[in-house]
Amino acid sequence: MTADSDKDIQYLKAIGKICAEALRLMMAHARAGMTTKELDDYGLAFLKAEGARSAPQAMYKFPGATCISVSPVIAHGIPNDHVLKAGELIHIDVSAELDGYYADTGASMVVDKRDKNFDKLIEATKAVLMKALHSAKAGAPLNGIGKTVQEEARARGYNVIYDLTGHGIGKKLHEPPGEIFNFHQPKDRRILEAGLVLAIEPFLTSGVGHVVEEKDGWSLRTKDRTIAAQFEHTIIVTKNEPMILTL
Repeated sequence: MTADSDKDIQYLKAIGKICAEALRLMMAHARAGMTTKELDDYGLAFLKAEGARSAPQAMYKFPGATCISVSPVIAHGIPNDHVLKAGELIHIDVSAELDGYYADTGASMVVDKRDKNFDKLIEATKAVLMKALHSAKAGAPLNGIGKTVQEEARARGYNVIYDLTGHGIGKKLHEPPGEIFNFHQPKDRRILEAGLVLAIEPFLTSGVGHVVEEKDGWSLRTKDRTIAAQFEHTIIVTKNEPMILTL
């Protein structure tokens, strides 16, 4: 969508804040010994208390309020009876709706423990996301986002996951302008416009950069079972710096 009124911006900020806080609380709450379903229930309780609805449940009947992926699963992981272990790399994605407006955010973390390889990947993915966000300016080519992600990932010694993309968002979870690639796609000639609402989410990996779907029909894991990380923010494009709704 294009946020072209104060009302749009106000409502988008409201749901963005709720998603950001839900993610922060879930990351703080995650610990070894709890199941991913218990962690999901914590996020769901917060969303309900704020009057928001889980977007994947509302739009796609996803079997969880949030997506919690345990490496090598990197996206769309179903919360279940998996017991978290110290040192596991996990990815939490929170998207929700309030008053007809949607926001989406996500982050990777290590449960209860530090790991230098995971830490390096996580910090690199965070940095790549921020670079990508600041490349999203009105009048610039949309494919500049993917070019930035790919170049910054390579500079840090990682590959992008080619099969996973960012997306337009606003009045639906996924809407025009459609996919936002995490690599340079020269045939993509779309131009960013002021007010455009986007969910930008780089996925970095130490592997080949492709995913396969697990038997549950939702979970996506790295094809070569290598580690990967994801960070995501919802933004409103402006002529200058983006308005980050889920910071």
